[in-house]
Amino acid sequence: MKRFLTATAALALTAGMAQADYSLTILHTNDFHARFEPISKYDGPCSAEDNTAGECFGGTARLVNAIKDAKARTNNYILVDGGDQFQGSLFYTYYKGKMAAEMMNMLGYDGMTVGNHEFDDGPEVLAGFMDALEFPILMSNADISAEPLLAGKLAKSAVIERGGELIGLIGLTSEDTDELASPGENVIFTDSVAAVQGEVDLLTARGVNKIIVLSHSGYKVDQMVAENTTGVDVIVGGHSNTLLSNTNDRAEGAYPTMVKETAIVQAYAYGKYLGELNVTFDDEGNVKEASGEPVLIDAAVVEDEGTVARIAELAQPLDEIRNKVVAETSEMIDGDRAVCRVMECPMGNLIADAMLARVADQGVQIAVQNSGGIRSSIDAGEVTMGEVLSVLPFQNTLSTFQVSGATILEALENGASQIEEVAGRFLQVSGMTYSVDAKAEAGSRISDVMVGGEPLDPAKVYGVVSNNYVRNGGDGFAMFKTADNAYDYGPDLADVTAEFIAANGAYTPYVDGRITLK
Repeated sequence: MKRFLTATAALALTAGMAQADYSLTILHTNDFHARFEPISKYDGPCSAEDNTAGECFGGTARLVNAIKDAKARTNNYILVDGGDQFQGSLFYTYYKGKMAAEMMNMLGYDGMTVGNHEFDDGPEVLAGFMDALEFPILMSNADISAEPLLAGKLAKSAVIERGGELIGLIGLTSEDTDELASPGENVIFTDSVAAVQGEVDLLTARGVNKIIVLSHSGYKVDQMVAENTTGVDVIVGGHSNTLLSNTNDRAEGAYPTMVKETAIVQAYAYGKYLGELNVTFDDEGNVKEASGEPVLIDAAVVEDEGTVARIAELAQPLDEIRNKVVAETSEMIDGDRAVCRVMECPMGNLIADAMLARVADQGVQIAVQNSGGIRSSIDAGEVTMGEVLSVLPFQNTLSTFQVSGATILEALENGASQIEEVAGRFLQVSGMTYSVDAKAEAGSRISDVMVGGEPLDPAKVYGVVSNNYVRNGGDGFAMFKTADNAYDYGPDLADVTAEFIAANGAYTPYVDGRITLK
């Protein structure tokens, strides 16, 4: 069992210590989302054949050796996580937090923050996860005193000892977690800046002068927190799945991003990278130097055989889920690509309706689903989870965002721009109707767009739900990348669809003229 200290208990270690420059390597992950098995370049499942061919990334078995290699490059390190270990694969569906706890303990983490998805199944599952962990999980910006499962158990901060020095860790969670997950009415989220500064002040008053915030709040919030607090040395981020790098041209910022005296890092998501930040502190605990780069965990990193075997063992019961009957349909639900990529189709209606129903209470009016994400049909009769996963195999998550009517029209034009090529960008919709003239020039094929029975207003802002692939610019939907109030990490689209089919007895597929061909 790893040991960590409360800030009060740590005081005794400070007496009589010689002070000098102190170097620490911070190894970090974030937004792992139960990707224990290797992932494809699209962040979805990667077949055994592709893995053997060297085309896969990540997976816990590679992470074992990536961490081992990183440790060999330093004599003083910690390993921390920026939250959202939960949700994203059948491993979480089946094991909830148990498998994540086993793997994180095996990897030797020193601390993590609570991500919003850690609340997806309420405080009870989070509490069980915490019971299994051998390191602290933290959250400073919430009042949990009224939640008996967490009160007195989920700390705001902790102190660990490493290389003869004390390091303060503070947890920070997205302030809108109550809207994104299911923390329950007893957990009240509070202001991030005030929460962090309060813990910094407590830690520094107790003699801890090296402070790391483990934040599941997003890159922009992390920069805001750094700007408006004092005493924070490093922020290890998460939530926005941001790649920071000094060498990758797809990076959103430098690694680390410096805001005043604070070094901010984040390492994308899904175990594809291991963050490696080298920090030198002066004898007063100030950052003198911070440098590093996320390490890509590709096929060059050998998988640990013992971990491969253990994950294969844990994967065996997942076949039961794949064979589990989750719903019933009175007729075949047509998801044929030759249909769905050029016109309204029953599977497209089902998926778009399911998305919209899931978030309609959030002020969302429109759902759009790229037809390329629809991979098969479902036969009449019983519907298994395996069948749903064959239709929606990519582990895409629901994304909600806001854009103008003009942007929606631009997206519809993009969807129809390659209809003659039967391209996957063609949009299936819910909450709206539109017409397509495939004979017109690309960029001028859409007309008669109606939302909620009213003509589309180019100047009006609409709430939209899609999948994270489309929202982030996949299939040419670059116009969504700059959407307002975007959140890309909702529930898995396959789960949402399965639950929708099952909601009202046998499902009857249909088309209703929401897309008209001219």
